[in-house]
Amino acid sequence: MGRVQNTFNNDRNSTTAGRLPPRLCLRKHCGNRFQPSCWNQRYCQHPDCLREVRRWQAAKRQRRRRESPQQRQQHAQAERQRRKQKKQQATLPNTATKQPPSDPGRAWSRSKTSFEDFCDRPGCYEARRSSSRASTRYCSDACRQALRRVTDRERKWLRRNTSAGRFKRRLEYQRRAENTPGDPGAHSENTPPARGGGGADAFVGRRLFAVF
Repeated sequence: MGRVQNTFNNDRNSTTAGRLPPRLCLRKHCGNRFQPSCWNQRYCQHPDCLREVRRWQAAKRQRRRRESPQQRQQHAQAERQRRKQKKQQATLPNTATKQPPSDPGRAWSRSKTSFEDFCDRPGCYEARRSSSRASTRYCSDACRQALRRVTDRERKWLRRNTSAGRFKRRLEYQRRAENTPGDPGAHSENTPPARGGGGADAFVGRRLFAVF
């Protein structure tokens, strides 16, 4: 599950916020392009979008709790206690005159019919794809690629702040510069010496002459 927004703010986040390119909101069916204020911001700051993300996170947590046998037993016990208290209150003479509410309302988690386990992309309630080889986490390739782009971006950002990451980044820039077309001196360092006066044949000839 994704984070709604970054909860900490330091000098590095404030200085790098202006250098971050615009990105798309990760929530499904949103599609808003926003300017991130920190490197790990995944969603736009629209109130409706954040509300839907929190609802999806709450529904996901509820599904995870229902997968545990201990949590299901606790939930069943709490429901029995609730029904018992409701039955006792109904037998009292005071409650006989009370009018039932016209619209009691339902919990948000019960207002929508969802599958037993749905997609791991925030905002997506579609069922996971069935696979006989391994357990799946997404409903389609689009959701899987969208979340993978975000995780790869955050992983690369954290790696660039290390010495090993900066070294690999420098090698990547060098290889890209060498493979750039239109630069006559791009491959000069990797080009082997030409055969002739100062090449490999002359070196072998000198070795043979020295031996004899």
